[in-house]
Amino acid sequence: MMTFPLLLLLLLLPSALAGVICEDLPQDLCAFAISSSSKRCVLETIPRKGGPTKYQCQTSEVVVERMPGWIETDKCVRACGVDRNSVGISSDSLLEPQFTENLCSPACHQNCPNIIDLYFNLAAAEDVFLPDLCKARQGRNPRRSMLILRSGFKTPVLADGGDAAKLNVAAAPA
Repeated sequence: MMTFPLLLLLLLLPSALAGVICEDLPQDLCAFAISSSSKRCVLETIPRKGGPTKYQCQTSEVVVERMPGWIETDKCVRACGVDRNSVGISSDSLLEPQFTENLCSPACHQNCPNIIDLYFNLAAAEDVFLPDLCKARQGRNPRRSMLILRSGFKTPVLADGGDAAKLNVAAAPA
């Protein structure tokens, strides 16, 4: 007769060998996880007739080369100001000053490589270099970074050929 711990180990062993499978993750661990096959996990909605929306963890096609089988820690989620209940992932949050302040903080930027990698790539897709965005946020005029982002993620060029990002410009109220 098997003992309980041995039986439990035998039941859990197949899932432990499989590693991180997005579709097997609960909703509260899905966002900011990376499957063992190096693909990002994303939380998606499943419409239900006559009932509340259901959420399911799905495997995306986005490959992360250096962190297979990664489930982000609660400490990093808090430090970076991200939400595990985020459906999908977009660069829109980079427009929010409080979010970029958290993302660029040493607690996040120096300790949470998965989240930084994700937002580095999202920013790059919008022609923004995340370290420059963080530097601008910490400078004398952090609102300038928001002006650049709101202007379509491109630094405007002046008629005389100068770079508008070098000007001391305040963003207009939204």
